[in-house]
Amino acid sequence: MNRAAARRRRRLSPLPPPRLLAVAIAFASTLLFLVLVLISTSPPSPPHRSVSGRRTTSGSSTALPHHCGAASLGELGDGMVSMLPEDLPFTVFVPSRDSFGRVLGLQRSNASAGAEGDNNTYAVLSRVLGFSAVPRRLLAADVPPRLPLDSVSGLRIHASRDERGELVVNGLRSECVDAVRGETMVHVIAGVLMDAEFERFFAMESDS
Repeated sequence: MNRAAARRRRRLSPLPPPRLLAVAIAFASTLLFLVLVLISTSPPSPPHRSVSGRRTTSGSSTALPHHCGAASLGELGDGMVSMLPEDLPFTVFVPSRDSFGRVLGLQRSNASAGAEGDNNTYAVLSRVLGFSAVPRRLLAADVPPRLPLDSVSGLRIHASRDERGELVVNGLRSECVDAVRGETMVHVIAGVLMDAEFERFFAMESDS
């Protein structure tokens, strides 16, 4: 009787200290292995966007394009955009103020007066609008690395963003972006979009 009770006590007694230590080490090692596996297989964290508008990654930073102010289009640019209906979505790549004079030879500052009193100015603006307007509303940030577009006159437009995040249209860099005029989104570019025939016409005009 005493022997049976002694055997039961030995079976119910705790493990000796060395065996407890070995079990604890094995359990801790298993836990550490599982944690390392979870860390190595977890997806990378997304790039951090700071308050200033720069997207920061491990190797570089990209600045968002400069947004157009109220007077960025100039009167010729405003007059060109005003030819479009305000309640329909368009994107227009408007020439900069310098480009209106340097490329198109339009020196008048008042586009509305030109539309009424100068048929040549109105004709040039309306023709350039046909090359520059796309029948969809497109923010600069929505442009992928390469985006083919067709203007309302059928000119093929290739919009993209360079390594700094700036909008580039047919090789012409943007000066400012995302000016809102009703349902129309306006981006100002350092040049003029036109087809080969229209470009030859202005080349001959400048040579004469």
